[in-house]
Amino acid sequence: MSLQHILTPSIAKAIQDLFEVSVDKVEFQATRKEFEGDITMVIFPLLKLVKSNPVELGNKIGNYLVENVPEVARFNVVSGFLNIVISDTYYLNFFNGIKDDVKYGFVTPNPSDKAVMVEYSSPNTNKPLHLGHVRNNLLGYSVAEIIKASGKKVYKTQIINDRGIHICKSMLAWKKMGNGETPESSGLKGDKLVGNYYVAFDKAYKEEINDLMAAGKTEEEAKKQAPIILEAQEMLLKWEAGDEEVKSLWAMMNQWVYDGFATTYSNLGVNFDSFYYESNTYLLGKDVVQIGLEKGVFEKDPDGSVWIDLTDEGLDRKIVLRSDGTAVYMTQDIGTAIQRVKDHPDVGGMVYTVGNEQDYHFKVLFLILQKLGFDWASSLYHLSYGMVDLPSGKMKSREGTVVDADDLMQEMTSTAQTISEELGKLEGYSEEEKTKLYNTIGLGALKYYILKVDPKKRILFNPEESVDFAGNTGPFIQYTYARIQSIIRKATFDFSATAKTNDLHEKEKELLKQIELYPEVIQNAAQNHSPALIANYTYELVREYNSFYQAVPILGEENLEKKIFRVQLSKKVADTIASSFSLLGINVPERM
Repeated sequence: MSLQHILTPSIAKAIQDLFEVSVDKVEFQATRKEFEGDITMVIFPLLKLVKSNPVELGNKIGNYLVENVPEVARFNVVSGFLNIVISDTYYLNFFNGIKDDVKYGFVTPNPSDKAVMVEYSSPNTNKPLHLGHVRNNLLGYSVAEIIKASGKKVYKTQIINDRGIHICKSMLAWKKMGNGETPESSGLKGDKLVGNYYVAFDKAYKEEINDLMAAGKTEEEAKKQAPIILEAQEMLLKWEAGDEEVKSLWAMMNQWVYDGFATTYSNLGVNFDSFYYESNTYLLGKDVVQIGLEKGVFEKDPDGSVWIDLTDEGLDRKIVLRSDGTAVYMTQDIGTAIQRVKDHPDVGGMVYTVGNEQDYHFKVLFLILQKLGFDWASSLYHLSYGMVDLPSGKMKSREGTVVDADDLMQEMTSTAQTISEELGKLEGYSEEEKTKLYNTIGLGALKYYILKVDPKKRILFNPEESVDFAGNTGPFIQYTYARIQSIIRKATFDFSATAKTNDLHEKEKELLKQIELYPEVIQNAAQNHSPALIANYTYELVREYNSFYQAVPILGEENLEKKIFRVQLSKKVADTIASSFSLLGINVPERM
């Protein structure tokens, strides 16, 4: 039980006994560093209920707590704040209660609770995953793990955009220029091979546009009349008509891409429970439009198109069905959301991990689903995130200047290798151990650098800065974990006994206070869909540990009780680092 849960009823009783006033809420905050105390009660709200000055009020409540609450050792009052000092016994009892709990901070899901579905990645099958997808995948995976740790059942899913004109462009370019090239014959991952043909199409298309413009066409006319775009449009019509040759080519090239994606996902350390494909979902939602018309949610224009008017909600009119009866993306998303709940009846909410350029789309989608009467629609959340830039500038996939996810991961591993070799601490490592360590450090640096930033903020990603072994970085935290593992290996005595030391060092107490926050941080991170809260909590824990490490002897401590406790405390810090990093999808090394 947290300090706030212990103190709130005791303070409420104090106020009732002292002033005959009932309160159902007590406001706390962290004690400022310049004052003694472990937690601070804010006095000011009570002044509306009790006629007194803040110092007198604080002193009366403080004295009551010291006399009646064993956890409270002493107090001080500064202006309208009651700084409460908690006894060492409380912290030792807390520690002994959680030190061997391998799932400390995690809540077991209640089988009767509704599940949450988290969608992320959702790539196109015409190119490999890039830096933007990396942020998307890391965010989605981490949020799913955090929500799961907070006590919810979670399904991880994605919708793969496997149809449309962009897919036909890659297919047509391969058909015209590929000479039967395959991933096996080229030695390329399938997604990279298909992506090359997407770039090749764009190059050929631009050349045809320039030729037509040179022959007197306007740019707009040239873009519409270029032979290669007309062929791609014809291929799309054939796909929609079920042409066997086109469908066969589509299936073959998409499989190349899926195989390539699978390798990238594995290397990135993310996974999924289910997959949805646009080729199966693009017709979903059309029947819902009819239901919406009958309910008066939608309205039909004279040309036969169907719309929803959201101007009263501060939005605009949005089309949900074209006049020719074909669906738009909004229709498809409506149908897919409904289908997902049909497939997983225990789902009570969804999280969509999609860039902030789609903020408006999701406002409209969620509002439509609510107006259609789905109770789970009020529990939909758009995990909106900002772009990722490199110092070299913005990425453009059509021009082939996209930052490939595989290349980025390889660069991170290489950067970690270079820096590790410069530090020269790899004596006794086999080549296999070195390779594994470089990968752990490189990917840890990449993931931490991206996840420590609030999702809504844009990121300027600097690979070398992220692999710094000092400061708020993944490698700094991993190094602290490895340092603790070294301490544990050197502790050749039995340190499993229950700690009984009676006087805590200030640094030990500060560390215990930080560990105590972990369950609350998980709940806050889940509620706010923010891995940044986990990342920055872990950094503060590590900073606190390094301060403790510098201030007190651990293995060199002469008092056996204190030595046992400090090794146990170190181990719990390491366990908490490993636990919190697992929520970010980051591994920790036993040695560095």
